[in-house]
Amino acid sequence: MNTGMNTIRAQTIHTDRLVLLPLLVEHAEEMAAALSDPVLHTFIGGAPADPQAMRARYERLVAGSPDATVSYWVIRLRDQACLTGTVQATITPRDNERIAEIAWVVGTSWQGRGIATEATRGLIAWLRQQPVRTVIAHIHPDHHASHAVATAAGLTPTSTRHDGEIRWHMTTTT
Repeated sequence: MNTGMNTIRAQTIHTDRLVLLPLLVEHAEEMAAALSDPVLHTFIGGAPADPQAMRARYERLVAGSPDATVSYWVIRLRDQACLTGTVQATITPRDNERIAEIAWVVGTSWQGRGIATEATRGLIAWLRQQPVRTVIAHIHPDHHASHAVATAAGLTPTSTRHDGEIRWHMTTTT
């Protein structure tokens, strides 16, 4: 971690079965294939990106933005040496604390194996070390699989809605 309140750089995160790798442009082709099922976009919107569009998107993400608090990782399943999805965190300072808004997506071929839950738990553990005091996620009310991931990772739903999605919340013990 860098010492500035706004400067946090993604680092490699290891869990039991996964390695969360900071996003690289070179991940684009494999991620385009992993996330190619249109069903994935039912709740998150948009459509699958072809390899060229994914490469262009990753080039923009890796180049960074004026908001250096957004970090992206790809999820590598160790035993199969393949990329299965992504996690991301947007970290913002508020009242001398850091708040992280997180998101995850796992390709349909790898769903139902606990990969999203393990990746999200790994991300939250890393965020605690930054230290981040509050973690939030916004989840479509009908996206029951993501509700299960959030619950397993220790987040709880709130009554707050953001763009039609339920805000989930967790206060970490740092």
